[in-house]
Amino acid sequence: MSVLDRKLLRDLARMWAQVLAIALVMACGVATLVLAIGAYRSLDETRAAFYDRYRFATVFSGLTRAPLQLKTRLSSISGVSGIELRIVKPVLLDIPGMVEPATGIAVSIPDFGEPAVNRLYLRSGRLPEPGRTSEIAVTEPFAAAHRMAPGSRFDAIMNGRKRTLTVTGIVLSPEYIYAIGPGDLVPDQRRFGVFFMPRTALAGIFDMTGAFNDVAIRTQRNVDLRAVIDALDTLLKPYGGTGAHDRDDQISHMFLDSELVQLRAMAMVIPPVFLFVSAFLVNMILTRLIALEREQVGLMKAVGYGPMAIAWHYAKLTLIVALVGIAIGSVAGNWLGRGMTDLYARFYSFPFLIFRQSLDLYAIAATVSALAALAGSARAIWSVVRLPPAVAMQPPAPTRYRSLLGAGSRLLRVFSQLTIMALRHLIRWPVRTLTTALGTSLAVALLITALFAFDSTAFMVDTVFTRSERQDATLSFSTERSPRALQEVAAMPGVLRAEGFRATPVILRHGHRERRLVIQGLVREADLSRALDKALDSVEPPSSGLMISEWVANLLDLHIGDIAEVELLERDHRMAAVPISSVVESFIGLAVYMRTDALDRMIGDGPRLSGVHVAIDPSQLSKLYETIKRTPAVAAIALQGLSRERFRETIEENITIMTTVYAALAVIITFGVVYNSARIQFSERARELASLRVLGFTKGEVSSVLLIELGAIVALAQPLGWLFGYFFSWTVVEGFSSDLFRVPFIIDRSTFAASSLVVLGVAALSALIVRRRVDRLDLVRVLKTRE
Repeated sequence: MSVLDRKLLRDLARMWAQVLAIALVMACGVATLVLAIGAYRSLDETRAAFYDRYRFATVFSGLTRAPLQLKTRLSSISGVSGIELRIVKPVLLDIPGMVEPATGIAVSIPDFGEPAVNRLYLRSGRLPEPGRTSEIAVTEPFAAAHRMAPGSRFDAIMNGRKRTLTVTGIVLSPEYIYAIGPGDLVPDQRRFGVFFMPRTALAGIFDMTGAFNDVAIRTQRNVDLRAVIDALDTLLKPYGGTGAHDRDDQISHMFLDSELVQLRAMAMVIPPVFLFVSAFLVNMILTRLIALEREQVGLMKAVGYGPMAIAWHYAKLTLIVALVGIAIGSVAGNWLGRGMTDLYARFYSFPFLIFRQSLDLYAIAATVSALAALAGSARAIWSVVRLPPAVAMQPPAPTRYRSLLGAGSRLLRVFSQLTIMALRHLIRWPVRTLTTALGTSLAVALLITALFAFDSTAFMVDTVFTRSERQDATLSFSTERSPRALQEVAAMPGVLRAEGFRATPVILRHGHRERRLVIQGLVREADLSRALDKALDSVEPPSSGLMISEWVANLLDLHIGDIAEVELLERDHRMAAVPISSVVESFIGLAVYMRTDALDRMIGDGPRLSGVHVAIDPSQLSKLYETIKRTPAVAAIALQGLSRERFRETIEENITIMTTVYAALAVIITFGVVYNSARIQFSERARELASLRVLGFTKGEVSSVLLIELGAIVALAQPLGWLFGYFFSWTVVEGFSSDLFRVPFIIDRSTFAASSLVVLGVAALSALIVRRRVDRLDLVRVLKTRE
């Protein structure tokens, strides 16, 4: 072992605590990089493999009814590689042991053989046989929620009749990886399920023999999807086609894409924060170490060690610190990645989901971390290379101090001499003071970025469920009904108030921009389902014109007074020009409202209802549920109370996990920055502090010099942290916003306070650890003069 290597080991042993503090900060960057990219790859590659092996469709369309003979013309569309003509119907489910009705979707599969697209993964049991009309295969999440197994039974209201269905198999489908029921914001496996029946059986139940009402198409690679969609719409238009769309508008795929966007944003935003802090800490420690070893550097050069050998010596010190951080971060990232994979498994229905551990991922994390550490040490190492031996062996020139405010300044008289001594040191090294405060502020910012989600979610839940959607339940009809259905629902037991609504799918266009969405009709003086203005007050729908959410307005570049083009998908794709009357607030979906009578006039077929919003007497719930289960016209029910609780539980669980991780990361940053800063200040000022002890100052008074410096830095970091936290939170909101939902940008003052208190507590702990070293200062050793 060379002399320099022995010196390196002694330096590491002497500075083990500081080295570990830096390594932990660096480990956080490595862990988040491994976690985010690993989870992204895992989810993306698992999805791609599932889609490819089980032939997930690329184009979808619903319609009213069309003959199976149309398949020949549909298959001849250029670019089509596979097609499945299906029967898809909403149903109500009556599950044993469950008081409230559940909502389901019945999907047909071929009597014999596998579907050409959207094939099923059989987890257990077998697929239903075509000759048995009561056999079904049910999706795994729904089966697991009700502990179903092959042989289990439950009732379903199908085309007005209650039927007992027998489960023969538990399956997974690429079409329902993320299965979400009508009116829900997150999956509720207990209240929403999908089951599959042979075509002959389902066609007999719904009078669809020789017909279909849903098309799923798989296209060739690199085909023009727009051309396929246009050709499909042309063929299905006479049969009540509701407008074809690609995967981007398929609910399950949309949610998976949203998750991938979030993981990509996590990989781009969080690791750079830790790498910046670790580079700063490496620079701070190495600069101080070289300053302390100035004479040793001169001696090494004098006895023949070249500049590059000495530079490599200090570079190895940097790389060893990075290696420790990379090792810790890789293990932590792998462990966190497996935990996130388990979390995904609860939300996404894949046949398998394995955290990806490719070597290139760890190589990327190691390379980026090592380069960040070397970049932080570059300035300090360069100072070694260019330092002549004769200059290095001389003591450094003393710092020149000048009075900044004048000796007679009244401001200085407010502070004690020890306080002035502490503040003077901060002012003399402004760059180091600001960078230390900056590093500490990032810890505050990370906590704010995590905690603000509680504020935003609480605000979102309150707005959606107590201001806008105030109904207890929403009943959706299997087909549009006459206004008399409103009186029939109002007469059900337990219904205190009922408000009918009409909803129709459309394509809204403005210039070259367009979006597929649903226009919902609102009644006058609505109380259960309301549109809200920017102040979150109820808005009365105007007699004509569209009320659009701000998100829709931005997507389509629409303003009040503009004319939007509306394509009625369920009305032969008829076109209508409608003015924009107002812009409203909405956090869920692409919200577009219209007064019900105006919507009826635009559609042109008279008053119709798609469903009814109801307020319910809780004491009559059981009777109401029994009545709904016996009502053939009701195809689905959304229970707002259960949806709200499920949404809150899911979001709060995810936020709690995220907050715990962010809090741990913030603690590590704070400890790393404050502890290293305190140790360096202690090393630099040991002689001064010892002199104060000799002059008669107590240990507490001497320690106050260091503590005041650290306190000033941490205090300066708070407003910086608030500013960065505000910016990071805004970035998260902007990055996570999508057509599915938008998180409101809300940060309470208590969030800023809580973040600062956590950082202040960790900073105080770090400072107290260093204060113990001040109390144990060896006065004789420190005051010796090295000549």
